[in-house]
Parts: sequence; structure tokens; C-alpha cells
Amino acid sequence: MSQGRHSLLVESLDFAYGGSAILQGIDLAVAEGEFLALLGPSGSGKSTLLRLIAGLEQPLAGRLAAGGKPLAGPGPDRAVVFQHYALFPWMTVGDNVAEAIAKAHPTLSRKERRTLAREHLARVGLGEVAGQHPFELSGGMQQRAAIARALALESPFLLMDEPFGALDPVNRARLQDLLVDVWQGSTPRRTVVFVTHDVDEALLLADRVAVMGANPGRIIREYAVPFERPRKRTALFKDGAFHQLREEIAEALDADTLAHLEAA
Repeated sequence: MSQGRHSLLVESLDFAYGGSAILQGIDLAVAEGEFLALLGPSGSGKSTLLRLIAGLEQPLAGRLAAGGKPLAGPGPDRAVVFQHYALFPWMTVGDNVAEAIAKAHPTLSRKERRTLAREHLARVGLGEVAGQHPFELSGGMQQRAAIARALALESPFLLMDEPFGALDPVNRARLQDLLVDVWQGSTPRRTVVFVTHDVDEALLLADRVAVMGANPGRIIREYAVPFERPRKRTALFKDGAFHQLREEIAEALDADTLAHLEAA
């Protein structure tokens, strides 16, 4: 895979916690502007891998690089969206986003930052709630605000750790569509690494799926997602090729689980 200016490279990465191997021998390359899904069951280390890419954890061995430069810790080039929103509760939604803008554009005035914050919130359908606090919003609205804040950093990488996992199916579908619309409409297009345990979600959103197995976590297969964009849920879920690929991925996960059960 060609390595662009903001591409991500993971080589021979190991991670352990409390003497137990969590990740082992992870090799992964993500192209500039690619949407990659990390898919796997609980315990496969996919969230840990995302935290390592974000610089929130340090590997036991191996190499992490972005745009050809080693990653040694957190940085403004990698925006992170967690499952549980992580907004500052004492700030209004607008000020949460303005705080991110201040990091991306430290010379802007407070008024300019707030104006830009409203524009980012409008992109995710929250233009009218800039003056409200996170606790005044629904879970889906809080997650939209968290996405707006991450986008306001203008980072080339967007790292997302099961961001829709706590939402009901309707809001989950809405935010999936919103994410793809914002990602496709951005210039340049951000590189996304998206953690999920849902095969349908991975195939709906991603350009490529890296499937992780557990004990210790490792990448067992990678699949290119061949479906053209824009993808419509109704048509995609009726497509025989979609069902075939979904079954192939599910069988790979099941085979890995059975192999570990038999070896135990």
C-alpha cells in the first residue's frame, strides 16, 4: 500500500499489561484518506490498538508512525472520539468545540472561535444548541457534539472507539450516515480508524476491514470492502455480495474463537 503524507504505519507492534500479552505482532498500513474499520470481539485488543495509535499508551515493542514520523505520544494530528462522549461538562457545547478550535488556530480571537464552533456544530445538525451544556442534550446529540469537536481540530487522523455503541438503533444509523457524509465532504479527506464489533457497521462505513482475534490480540484477516459509495442501507443489505462477505468475516471470527477454545 502506498504511504501518503499522513498515512499510518504499524509494524511488529506488541503490547502487554500486568505481564499479560494484549497485542502481538500487529502490522497495519492505512493510506491517506482511507476509512479503516478495526473489527473484533471483546478482548481482541482493538481499543488498545487505537489508544496506542492515539499515543495514550506506549507499545512494548514495534513501531508506530504517521506521515513517516514516529509517534511518541498524543498529538493534535490525531483527534479521538470515544464511546462515552468525553465532553467537558462545565462548558457549553459551543465552548467545547471552541476549545478544540483554539488548539488548531491559537491566534483566533474568542469571538472568531465561537463563530467557527457554531459552523462546526451546524455541520452535525446542532447549530441551535451551542449555548447548552452537555447534560442538557440527549446521548445522540452529545456524540454529534463530540464529533464536531474532533473535526474542529482539523486533524488528518480521526480515531473512533465504538462511538455509536451506546446509542439506540435509530440514532446509531443517523450518526453513521452523518459520519460518512462529513468524511466524504471534507477536503482533504481525513484518515479514519474506526473500532467496532459489528460486522454490518464495518461493511457499511469502511473502505477496508482489519479483523482482529484474541488471546493475544492480532490481525487475522484483512478485507477490502468493494461496495461503491454512496452506500444506501436498504440496497446494501439486499446485495448478495454483501451477505457473502459478511458471512466470510463471521466465519473467520468463529474459526479463530474455536481454535482458541480447542487449544485451551
